[in-house]
Amino acid sequence: MRIIPAIDIIDGQCVRLSKGDYTTKKVYNENPLEIAKAFEAHGIEYLHLVDLDGAKASHIVNYKVLEAIATKTNLKIDFGGGLKTDEDLKIAFESGAGQITGGSIAVKQPDIFKNWLSAFGADKIILGADANNEKIAISGWLEESDEDLIPFVKNYMTEGVSYVICTDIAKDGMLEGPSFDLYEKMLKQLPHVKLIASGGISKFDELPKLAELGCEGTIIGKAIYENKISLKQLENYIVNAN
Repeated sequence: MRIIPAIDIIDGQCVRLSKGDYTTKKVYNENPLEIAKAFEAHGIEYLHLVDLDGAKASHIVNYKVLEAIATKTNLKIDFGGGLKTDEDLKIAFESGAGQITGGSIAVKQPDIFKNWLSAFGADKIILGADANNEKIAISGWLEESDEDLIPFVKNYMTEGVSYVICTDIAKDGMLEGPSFDLYEKMLKQLPHVKLIASGGISKFDELPKLAELGCEGTIIGKAIYENKISLKQLENYIVNAN
C-alpha cells in the first residue's frame, strides 16, 4: 500500500482543517517545501497536495507551491482543489503534477471530467469521492449532493476511472481512525478499484489494517503534523513493504 502524506495549502502555507471547515484552520509550516523535503528524506515517494484556496475560488491558485515542490524534490505529486477547466489542468500538469484529482467537477460537470479521462488517461486522473453519510459532498465539502457514493464511483469506473480517493468527511482531521467499514464495503462492491483511503488516520496500527482490506494507498495528514505517526515509522513501513 502506498503511503501518501498530505499537504493542504492556504495562502501558500501548510495548514490542516477539521472536517473541511475553514474556520478550524491550523498553520503547521509557512514553507510547504520544507515539509515535502522532510517526507522525501524519509523514503516517501508520493505527495497529495491540496489547493484549499483553489477549492474555494473554483480555479487553481497555489500552483507556485506545486512548482516549487515538483522542481526541488522527486516526489510524485497528485494535485487537487478547484480544478474546473482545461486551463486549470494545463497549469497543474505544467507545474509538475503527476496526477490531478477531480471531485466537484465530476458531479457538477461530468462531461468535462470524462473528457479529461479520455484526453489524459486513467493513470493521470483521480476521482475524488468525498462522502458524508455515503452521499458525495462537493464545493470544498460545503455542499452535499444527491449522489450515493458507491453507485457514483461504479458509474465512473465504467467510464475508465481506476484511481479513487475516498474521504469520509466525518472522520477527516479528527484523529479518530479511518472508515474501515466503508472501505471494506467499497472494495467488496468495486473489486477493481484502486482505492486510496483518506481521513481520520490517527495511529500507525491502522495502516496494516487498511492494506489488509485492499486499499491501494492511504493519505495521511494531521496524524503526521500532530506527531501521532512519525516519519521514521512510515520510513520503516515503506522499507519493510518493499
